[in-house]
Amino acid sequence: MTTSATYAATPTEDELADLAEKTRALCTSVAQVLSGKEDVIETTVAVLLARGHLLLEDVPGVGKTTLATALAQALSFSVSRIQFTPDMLPSDLTGVSIYHAQESEFEFRPGPLFAQVVIGDEVNRASPKTQSALLECMQEGQVTVDGKSYALPTPFFVIATQNPVEMEGTYPLPEAQRDRFMARIAMGYPAPDDELAMLDMHESNAMPEIQPVLDATDVERMTQTAAAIFASPLLKQYVIDLVTATRNHPELRLGASPRAAIQLLQMSRVKAAMAGRNHVLPQDVQDLIIPVLSHRILTRSATSAQSTATQVLEQVMHSVPVRIHTADHARAPGTSS
Repeated sequence: MTTSATYAATPTEDELADLAEKTRALCTSVAQVLSGKEDVIETTVAVLLARGHLLLEDVPGVGKTTLATALAQALSFSVSRIQFTPDMLPSDLTGVSIYHAQESEFEFRPGPLFAQVVIGDEVNRASPKTQSALLECMQEGQVTVDGKSYALPTPFFVIATQNPVEMEGTYPLPEAQRDRFMARIAMGYPAPDDELAMLDMHESNAMPEIQPVLDATDVERMTQTAAAIFASPLLKQYVIDLVTATRNHPELRLGASPRAAIQLLQMSRVKAAMAGRNHVLPQDVQDLIIPVLSHRILTRSATSAQSTATQVLEQVMHSVPVRIHTADHARAPGTSS
């Protein structure tokens, strides 16, 4: 049986060149204060252009907040920073309604979530009740206070940092909350040469001042360009095969959600666009499967399986055959070789 599909027009060469140039400028700007982390920076920018949210997980002091702050400075966006603590309440994030007796009416005072870039520092130090306040805003782009909904500004990008759960004083993020994050990445320790350069920079007090290189209009145009990148039916089926394999894997008690499949494809489109291509390749999907899926799956107890989420995903990639690809299948309709 054959099926027909109507494909949206893919980006032009000029649109792809413009996107690539602007993403390079953004990554270069952020790299001024975070050398040696090019892959981490590129993934962060890809999440932004895919309209997602990012979870940065690693031990303290490796540059998680520095990355989030530098990206915010490189964008002409409104920015707020939230330091999560165990005694924080949901209203500390969303805002409160204040009653004015003279006017006999309530006035809503927005909380720090009402910004285009929200930096949530050490999100897993807040109580589960406060963590849940992020659910609606990350998925719906709005908050509800006293039964009334308030739209958040656009673009809306949450960059949350978290310390490893085994560290004292942390609360594991619930599964529903983790699934709201498009990707999770670890910073890792810098290479010795990069760490030496960092020492010299701080010793000389020569920290570069990051200037905005993109505004909301630029980001919206780039987001639309990336969303129009072509993904063939076989490529989409490959994404489905991967997430289905996680649901059937014997060492997992929770596989990837349908939202994970959608966001894996969205990120893959952005990655292809950043590479100057108007179509997605299986390699794009494979490069992103760990940052996009690893925080959404749960392994069984240590007594039944020793594999980490990353190891399981690597097994899945090796076991699921690639359903592609001739050049004609991979290329967008109407384009020439």
